[in-house]
Amino acid sequence: MPEQAASGRRKRRRGRLSRELVLATALALVDREGLSALSMRRLAAELGVEAMALYRYAAGKDALLDGLVEAVFTEFLDTLATPPGPGRPAGPDTDRHADQPAEPDTARPAGPGAGRPAGPDTGWRAELHRTVREMHRTALRHPHVVPLLATRMLAVPLARRPRAVLRAQEHILAPLVGAGFDDDRTQLAYRAVIAWALGYVFVELTAVVDDPDEPEPAIRLGLHRMPVHELPHLRAVVPALAERGGEEVLAAGLDAVLDRFLGGAGREAMT
Repeated sequence: MPEQAASGRRKRRRGRLSRELVLATALALVDREGLSALSMRRLAAELGVEAMALYRYAAGKDALLDGLVEAVFTEFLDTLATPPGPGRPAGPDTDRHADQPAEPDTARPAGPGAGRPAGPDTGWRAELHRTVREMHRTALRHPHVVPLLATRMLAVPLARRPRAVLRAQEHILAPLVGAGFDDDRTQLAYRAVIAWALGYVFVELTAVVDDPDEPEPAIRLGLHRMPVHELPHLRAVVPALAERGGEEVLAAGLDAVLDRFLGGAGREAMT
């Protein structure tokens, strides 16, 4: 009888499974314990089902890792779609989902940025700032998943990436296309924005502290492990690297990138 009862509970739980629940549980597990804790068996235990029940939602470990990337980008898109509120500054399109099209504009062909008139007064730069800021915040909420944002993008061809990843990339392209930049400048700016946003997150999350329980700063940072005659510059900057640069530096770097590739266009809309 106990075995039958346990079997009945597993069946009821399996009946409630969904891809969203599986990925949300996987993300919560990784947030708590890191990527090394994730396995099909461990995730199944978290959900109260047999491991075989998960293969309907993820074909294996690689698919599960891609699912974590999907879950983080889905959260990012949902955050972009959240209307402004206390602590959330207003910005262009804050009341519209990231992949929801703008109102039709018969003067421009449909496509990324459709409905946005060309020119710097549309706030495209402000929209890119909002997007990069929310990407940064989302990544910092899930630091253990951040390495996958690089490794899975290197392993998975563009067209095979999760739809949420593609929608996020579309969202970054849309303001640039809508502002009327040509294809060459659009792709250059897109590459630079993505590289800066993700690179900044990687640097922010770089492990620096050697012994968190040590009160002496030099020992806490492990400076004694770094020979001063060989690494003088790195040793000097380590205390600053132990502190995060924050969103002000993120924004300054984004403006520098946009100024370099787009010549300062759109700054009028930021003031």
